[in-house]
Amino acid sequence: MVAEGDVRVVRCGGSRLNYRKAVFTADGKYLLCVSGDFIKLYSTSTEECIHVLQGHKNVVTGIELNPQNHLQLYSCSLDGTIKLWDFMDGILIKTFSVGCKLLALYTAKNGNCVYAITPKNNNEASDTFQLISIKLPKSVDQECEVTQLSVIFDDVSESPKCTAVGRDGEYIATARGLNLFVFYLKSKKHFRIPLSATSKKGTNNNFTVVTCHPEEDCIATGHKDGRIRLWRNFNHKQEYTYTSLHWHHDAVMDLAFSAQGTKLLSGGIESVLVQWPFGSESNREYLPRLGAAIEHISTSPDGSLLCTSHVDNKISIINASLRVSAIIQGMVKGNDVKTGLTIDPRSKALVLNGKPGHLQFYSLQNDKQLYNLDIVQHEFVQQAGLQYFDLVKAVFSTRGDWLATVEELQGQDIEGLEMQLKLWEFEDKSQSFVLNTTINMPHEDQVTCLCFQDSEIDSPILVTTGKDGLFKVWMLRDDSDIYKESSGWICDFVGSYHGNKATNCCFSSDSSLLAVSFEEIVTVWETNTWDLKETFCQPPGKIRNLCFGRMTSAKYLLASTDDGFINCWNLLTCALEWRAQLNVSILLSDSSSEYIAAFSCGSESTNLFVFKPDKPNPVYIQKDVCREKVQWAVFVPRDVPESLHSESHHWLIRSQLYFLTENQELMTFSTESPEEKLTPLSKQLAVEESMPVTPFHILLGKRRQQEQDLETEKISAGSHKAQGVVAIRELLHTPAHVLPAASVLCTMFVNSLLISKQAKSAGEGSKDVEMESEKSEDESEEEVEEIKEEHEPFPDAFSEEIPQKLLKSQEKELRRIRKTDYSWISAL
Repeated sequence: MVAEGDVRVVRCGGSRLNYRKAVFTADGKYLLCVSGDFIKLYSTSTEECIHVLQGHKNVVTGIELNPQNHLQLYSCSLDGTIKLWDFMDGILIKTFSVGCKLLALYTAKNGNCVYAITPKNNNEASDTFQLISIKLPKSVDQECEVTQLSVIFDDVSESPKCTAVGRDGEYIATARGLNLFVFYLKSKKHFRIPLSATSKKGTNNNFTVVTCHPEEDCIATGHKDGRIRLWRNFNHKQEYTYTSLHWHHDAVMDLAFSAQGTKLLSGGIESVLVQWPFGSESNREYLPRLGAAIEHISTSPDGSLLCTSHVDNKISIINASLRVSAIIQGMVKGNDVKTGLTIDPRSKALVLNGKPGHLQFYSLQNDKQLYNLDIVQHEFVQQAGLQYFDLVKAVFSTRGDWLATVEELQGQDIEGLEMQLKLWEFEDKSQSFVLNTTINMPHEDQVTCLCFQDSEIDSPILVTTGKDGLFKVWMLRDDSDIYKESSGWICDFVGSYHGNKATNCCFSSDSSLLAVSFEEIVTVWETNTWDLKETFCQPPGKIRNLCFGRMTSAKYLLASTDDGFINCWNLLTCALEWRAQLNVSILLSDSSSEYIAAFSCGSESTNLFVFKPDKPNPVYIQKDVCREKVQWAVFVPRDVPESLHSESHHWLIRSQLYFLTENQELMTFSTESPEEKLTPLSKQLAVEESMPVTPFHILLGKRRQQEQDLETEKISAGSHKAQGVVAIRELLHTPAHVLPAASVLCTMFVNSLLISKQAKSAGEGSKDVEMESEKSEDESEEEVEEIKEEHEPFPDAFSEEIPQKLLKSQEKELRRIRKTDYSWISAL
């Protein structure tokens, strides 16, 4: 049962895994990466998410391993805090409140300071940023405030890739524009290395990335023209030297040295990882076809692995022989989600635009991409000005057997419209969609909407609307012959209304009616005969959204207009039921309930209104859902309905509402109470469900039920067993690296398992009595039976406290029946 509370807007996944550079653990077995407000710990071998570190109240902007303890992690966020984690157990150790927005985080082995980039004067609109040194206080409190701050550079680049710490904290290098600055922390000396804007060859020398060699005084920088420079002797004002390397044809997006500094790795928009041997850069190696432009490069401390973060929200884990060993794929963040948000009825996955020309199937429960479906089936070349086909529409049938897609030719200087309608059938053998029919130019102009008939009938129907003023009905036809069984889609009916552009279409819940909007007019058609039954026209305003009511509200048809109104018509009376003034950008009906969701986007924020069609008064209002405009929304049916008592929350019982913002943030509404403040480390335990099950854990098992049973036993034995359970729990749940030596634990653990003499004597006495009674029963069973029958209390049928017992004669009869051989019955 979901705890009653206010409905909150929360990030539900789909966050950028490539927002900041990922961090390997010391042994290379796990990879840590930021994901919105959270930090995720992935296994580098299985690609599974092991832990999700929750505690920040805003986007996490940087993570670094603690140089003093490789099992701990520092993280910073826009919420103005630095947190220290025990990432293997998912435990928050300490929170340092800095009091200003933190955009990046750097650590060094020497000293007890960390470094961060912050906006100047902590102003959101600030275009200048500063690099500061933060001395973390040593305190036993879990939450403490930072008091010692100092500014190192007062004008640095906002990008975390343009600043790096060198030689374990001896110096810091940062680049901005055409200048490279080096600051020695002990001597407080500054050095500036300027570059000219262009050279004779027309190069662009602006810095894009800075990284430092782990052991030598060498700084590697990347530039917008694709060049890499290796700087040496930079601690002398006029005697610095550099070596120039060039392979990338566009800007260098990231650089990274290996753990020992023997190799330099670079990446850019070419989707190729380049490995430069340090000292013999001419013998470079390549790993091509990584799928998307490289955003970040990280290397493991043990040198066994490296990873590349890509602009398509993917992390590729690569071994030392330059082979991809694992891929962690999040939700692909495209420039524009043209298909909207839809749900695959089979996999319950969220489906939307993925890579160019692809549909991505994204699991909302696991926050990971399931697979990509190539719709366009053309090779995509990333180059400005090229024309290419892109996916613009997608919709599933009710059972998920069919998928309809529309693709259009995109690019500059397109003379005529090129478009294709494709229908895909789900194949059980391959468990994927297979192309069934391709229709070139289904309309003379752009397709505005398409929908399947909302019923589980054998013969599906698809309706498309276009700017050519037509709506077309497509039906599945059997094309089987003597050679093979096949089927294809044909156009069965074409409708129009006075030459107006057809903009929206939808079926009623029983599929008996089809509503099609033609600019300012809504038409209702009967699906059996395709006859026009009714037209609805209200004061001027083009129809923006159109939907039918569901269940008991199926008799209502709703439409929102671009002049700021919602109209609701009663289909039984063909009259306007009510009209409300609300500028709605998205009007969405829930297929599992009667509720309708309406998003109203203003100039500064977006509001949500949830209502039933029979009444214009909303049952729920959520103001300031987000600052950006909501692009798309979808109701996702729940596998198990929630239990909510508040009437204003009933719209969340059967479905959950997800929406996508302009910044490609996937959000949802939740009634779960906010996370309780984390307790001190000494009292905090890791979540049992996320811990790996060991043979020792299976042997001892979970003893919660045993603890409840112990309360009914004798006090002496109960107290002893409870102490043993506590000792076992402490041993199992306390992280191994913070436990005392085994010699210290051995005595305490063994003593907790010993039985006291008092408990033992009581147990032995009861055992002797039982053995005596059994012996006497064997010797004189009839005599004992008579005595027992005289003293046996008669059970009360209305009493729940006294258990009903069998008489000795009944027990004797049952024993005799059990010993009887009934095997002869099987022969009958």
